[in-house]
Amino acid sequence: MAQVVVMYKTPKDTAAFDKHYFEIHIPLAKKIPGLRKYEVSRGPVATPAGPSAFHLIATLYFDNLAAIQAGFGSPEGKAAGADVAKFATGGADMIMFDTKEV
Repeated sequence: MAQVVVMYKTPKDTAAFDKHYFEIHIPLAKKIPGLRKYEVSRGPVATPAGPSAFHLIATLYFDNLAAIQAGFGSPEGKAAGADVAKFATGGADMIMFDTKEV
């Protein structure tokens, strides 16, 4: 299994972010070929020391890194990627990696 983790920093307008993210972005992203599962954080994103700079964390699951690359290289993946600039006014960090159970 491989994961993409997108960490959205606190936007200028959280209500506008949430509306766009849940009504437009998620439906776009769910069309990415190879996507197996899509999770988002619920409630505040915190650190052990207290609040964080992040508004929302999304975790997308694929079979492997090749599937992530193929998915994000597809027209659907490119559309989802292009949409981020429309709502993520605080910026976003994206990481991807293979996982193994230990």
